[in-house]
Amino acid sequence: MTAPRLLSEHACFGGVQRFYEHDSVEVRGPMKFAAYLPPQAREADVPVLYFLSGLTCTEETFVIKGHAQQCAAELGLMLISPDTSPRVPRIPGDADDWDFGFSAGFYLDATQLPWAAHYRMYSYVTRELPALVAANLPARAAAGIFGHSMGGHGALTCALRNPGLYKSVSAFAPIANPMHCPWGVKAFTRYLGMDAAAWREHDATELVATRPFPGPILIDQGTADKYLADQLLTDRFAAAAARSGQPLRLRMQPGYDHGYYFIQTFMTDHLRHHAELLKN
Repeated sequence: MTAPRLLSEHACFGGVQRFYEHDSVEVRGPMKFAAYLPPQAREADVPVLYFLSGLTCTEETFVIKGHAQQCAAELGLMLISPDTSPRVPRIPGDADDWDFGFSAGFYLDATQLPWAAHYRMYSYVTRELPALVAANLPARAAAGIFGHSMGGHGALTCALRNPGLYKSVSAFAPIANPMHCPWGVKAFTRYLGMDAAAWREHDATELVATRPFPGPILIDQGTADKYLADQLLTDRFAAAAARSGQPLRLRMQPGYDHGYYFIQTFMTDHLRHHAELLKN
């Protein structure tokens, strides 16, 4: 494993916001990620919180729009935000649709050609990136994960499948039951093929029904979100969690939509949720 290349560094709330690039083994090409190091990281290792962004986003989106650094500095949390898909090499057709391919890796390991060689975001997020962070940044073993929309789907599925890797999980407006929504069906068919058994391993509602997370899950969802009824299906995740006994705080927020103003509003609540569990 080679050390990541520092692209830029910016002072931010007593800590530093950094941007890195490295040669990824999993995606077989360069990958970028953002890392916020709070001021406490100058003296000791700190807990790590991974944020997975949604469709069309990059490693910069959460950093610029999430308004998370001030609270992370107060709580002593390192924030890691990876890109949402491989960027190099380009695959023919990867930019034909805004909701598939480029910027839409769906945090899974593709099994279908031509995507299988490079679209391995699940292994990248759960294996390669944590190992890279641990080897090169002042990170404690304690880690949490959260995300938005497609990234909320990724956060939930990564945590539910790897309860030993993450001590905390939350999501903003996640794609909660992708097997039954247009975004998910489109991505799963092209990345994973037609085998529904493979789809279930990347569907949070299917996973929570049989493999609940050992800690509480926090989800915020706006009631004015135009994607709620057809794409997000949060109610199905809540019903499955209730059946399996999964502790869940699902907060339906009146008047909020799917965007980053919604995320900014409740960011502090999510960071405190993670800090409480990561520092326990």
